[in-house]
Amino acid sequence: MKKLIFAAFLMSLVLFLSSCQKESTITNPEDEPTTDQEAMLKLVEEDENIQSFEPNYNEDDAMSLIGKVATEIFPVRVGQRMTSISRNLDVTFDGDSAYGVLTHSFEGILFIAASYDSVDFTDSAAVDTVLQKPFSTTVTRNIIFEKIANTRFPLRNWRIVAISLPEGGTADDNIEITKLTVFTPNGDSIEVTNPNGYYLEKFPGIRRQIPVLYRFQEVRVKVELRSKYPDNDFVSLTYGAIPGGRHYRAKKLFEIVSSDFDGEFYNRVYEQTWITRQHRGPKHAIINALPYQVLHDDAADVEVSTWGMPYIVR
Repeated sequence: MKKLIFAAFLMSLVLFLSSCQKESTITNPEDEPTTDQEAMLKLVEEDENIQSFEPNYNEDDAMSLIGKVATEIFPVRVGQRMTSISRNLDVTFDGDSAYGVLTHSFEGILFIAASYDSVDFTDSAAVDTVLQKPFSTTVTRNIIFEKIANTRFPLRNWRIVAISLPEGGTADDNIEITKLTVFTPNGDSIEVTNPNGYYLEKFPGIRRQIPVLYRFQEVRVKVELRSKYPDNDFVSLTYGAIPGGRHYRAKKLFEIVSSDFDGEFYNRVYEQTWITRQHRGPKHAIINALPYQVLHDDAADVEVSTWGMPYIVR
């Protein structure tokens, strides 16, 4: 009997010490946030559905788009690389809910590999100059948090339940995307006219969900915009990259469908179809719209309007 009592005591002691050690290592890590604000920022930084925006927006080495730039040039490849990225999260609390505004400020360079002679735009060997145009953009998106616990550890008390679409660009308003329509493979369509007000939920519910696509599915995208410039704009779609350093980025140029002038703006419609790639994971499709002269006039400043759409490939 004494042996049984002693064995039970030892078992209880082991469990107690194990529990204490587990509590010590889990609840008191060095990087444990100490405030709700810090916890929410960490949740944002670890959320792949949010973080997949940057590797698609920062095209880095993706100058693979065939595409001209006060000497006229003919662009062969175009890509943008971010040299500086800063993030800021402002949060407003309302009971067990919190509403965040995530602001990305980008400093970047638009690279235009081009020729000063008229060439076949598929001829990469014709490149005789590379222009570098610095630019600054700001991209915002809204995030809804939900309180799920009341522990003394803020990171355990909140979760992200919905994210809006990202929207931004340069400070001017000479070109502006006004509507995005995505036609999914199952026959549904997603229409967006206000990205920061269009929320996608992360958990099953009755409202909009982050689109889930399967490998090698075809997706058609329609972009409507207004531009003050008479020449057709340069509208591109960048997609396929996932967070974590493994970039499977691709880029396509939209084709113009129609253009009407209302006396102040040219209202244009562009379309493109793309196929999801074989790599699974959370991604973003990024639409960038630039005026014609940005690429065709080497003295023109960069102007751009940017929208994004998160999706998941399974």
